[in-house]
Amino acid sequence: MKRAGFATRWLPILLLLPQLAIIAVFFYWPAAHAVKSSFYLEDPFGFGSSFVGFDNYIHLTGSSEYGRIAKFTVLFTVLVTFFSLALALLLAVKADNVIRGAKTYRTLLMWVYAVAPPVAGFIGLLMFNQSWGPLTELAKSIGWDFKLGVNFNDTAFAMVLVSVWKQVPVNFIFFLSGLQSIPKSVREAALIDAKSSFRRFWDVTFPLLAPTGFFLLIINITYALFDTFGVVDTLVKGEPGNNPMTLVYKVYVDGFRGNDMGGSSAQSVILMVLVLALTVFQFRLVERRIHYT
Repeated sequence: MKRAGFATRWLPILLLLPQLAIIAVFFYWPAAHAVKSSFYLEDPFGFGSSFVGFDNYIHLTGSSEYGRIAKFTVLFTVLVTFFSLALALLLAVKADNVIRGAKTYRTLLMWVYAVAPPVAGFIGLLMFNQSWGPLTELAKSIGWDFKLGVNFNDTAFAMVLVSVWKQVPVNFIFFLSGLQSIPKSVREAALIDAKSSFRRFWDVTFPLLAPTGFFLLIINITYALFDTFGVVDTLVKGEPGNNPMTLVYKVYVDGFRGNDMGGSSAQSVILMVLVLALTVFQFRLVERRIHYT
């Protein structure tokens, strides 16, 4: 069989140039600029900058506020990732078993995918409105005086709930596709080997979904760290104060509101390094346990 290839060695390079240009403009250049700015103390009025070396990083590592926000970001990421994946997997398993009205059922579960994070945050504001919000009224009925934007824990709960609600449809689509790609013969063999539906799922279905789950794990961690910015910004109503914040939102608050471009750049560099380290850890250690079929 003749192997497919290009007529010239320059053609594949030319085809890659547009994508490489986009990556260079929107990732490498901003990243390099952020690294450079992190070593400077910027004048808040934009009249100049002073080289301070690692002072911005030293200040962050010694800041109790930054440590508190980092801990909350870790907890927020774990909760959003876990519940987004767990609920999506549960709904996908149920949807896979639906025979009548399957298309309608799946469409109702997937439509939230089209909602942008700021819009999801605005819907959360309506649902948790202090005067007439349905979820606020539900909380009052069980004795919970829910105060969005005032109480730290209440605001954190709303942030997690809205973020999970926004992300579940994406995971649902992938999990459902993974379930439907499992051969029918494998399912029939599992029915013979195990009577319990839970054992069939845990011993047969779940291992076959591992590649999909691993991919979604990375996507959801990235989503919780970065793409929830719109949700957080909307729910805290532009007044962070003592409300919970994630690391990416603190970059915005310090850089664009506090005009501390040097400190904000240092935070973005730290966050970038952490994400890269986490990605390498996932691919080097976690992926070794994943078997692709």
